[in-house]
Amino acid sequence: MIERILKTKLLEMVAKYPVVTVTGPRQSGKSTLLKSLFTDYQYVSLEDPDMRLFAQNDPRGFLNTYPDRTIIDEVQRTPDLFSYLQTHIDKQNREGMYLLAGSHNFLLMQSIGQSLAGRTAILKLLPFSHREMSEGGVLAGTIDEEIFKGAYPRIYDKGISPVDFYPFYIQTYIERDVRLVRNIGDLSKFIRFIKLCAGRIGQLLNISSLANDCDIAVSTATNWLSLLEASYIIYLLKPDHHNFSKRLVKTPKLYFYDTGLACSLLEVRSEVQLIAHYLRGSLFENLVINEFVKESFNKGEETQLTFWRDKTGNEVDLLRTIGNKQFAYEIKSGETFSAKYFKGISYWSKLSGATPDSCFAIYTGSNPIKSSQGEVISWHNF
Repeated sequence: MIERILKTKLLEMVAKYPVVTVTGPRQSGKSTLLKSLFTDYQYVSLEDPDMRLFAQNDPRGFLNTYPDRTIIDEVQRTPDLFSYLQTHIDKQNREGMYLLAGSHNFLLMQSIGQSLAGRTAILKLLPFSHREMSEGGVLAGTIDEEIFKGAYPRIYDKGISPVDFYPFYIQTYIERDVRLVRNIGDLSKFIRFIKLCAGRIGQLLNISSLANDCDIAVSTATNWLSLLEASYIIYLLKPDHHNFSKRLVKTPKLYFYDTGLACSLLEVRSEVQLIAHYLRGSLFENLVINEFVKESFNKGEETQLTFWRDKTGNEVDLLRTIGNKQFAYEIKSGETFSAKYFKGISYWSKLSGATPDSCFAIYTGSNPIKSSQGEVISWHNF
């Protein structure tokens, strides 16, 4: 089994909270992680219709049957259980009583906010990180293969081709999860909408354009974006608010939590096809930013990531804030370093007062380089 980095934070939180909740996309490894770490806990999945009916119809009986040290999977399927769970854990007042797992962030957080606020730690588990795959010996041989295959554990555990895995993932999980929250009559339009989102990776979000291209109302497009965010399919990278007396764009950028899923939606059927694809640069950018997102989540933290862009087109791909300091990253899919990599960062650093030690360019070449403008990092050593 490939060891997950989140393990350390998870064990720490179980010793401090009566309930620990692990959320994330379907098939990201939540159940596997919990069952492997807590072998002395009972395991219940509310995906099972019988167990779900038991929890819905007799919540007190369910908690009497599983009074302590229990993993409850797909817990968002029974939102009424949370109120009874609150009363039960308040009476017992012990740490590590329940481990909850759920794949739909909107339903899960709504229930937690109403009943378990302050009683549970909330951790997010995404598919494998670059480091986890590297240390686990399953890292792809090339960057294009890594982008194409994505990072869902089942692809590596069962040796499933991405061409087979992702279409079934979309059909089986995304469509069903979305229907749990909102009844979408025309699923073909919804799938088209997701594909249109994949075609806009790394671009400023233009909801009106998305709505027009999909022939839906802007309000519908806004709701569908929220659903995709809640299902851990997409996320929006917000613009940085430091304007330095310059006019800045205020629109977020759109990215996917997994590049393999994005490739499938773009109908990329092999890593070879990806080499000359018009979105290869954007997909590599997405891959790199995902690693920063996973690093934060694996520490149990929310991301402190933004991008910077002014109205004249000067831009920094990624800003990471640590304390009061910002670190700037330019992300390039080329293998040969160019001084132009630091053009946007140099413009930003003059305005912000940032020094070269906080400026970086990430590229696909092999050699790390230290220039007067900042450090160039090879993705291979990322």
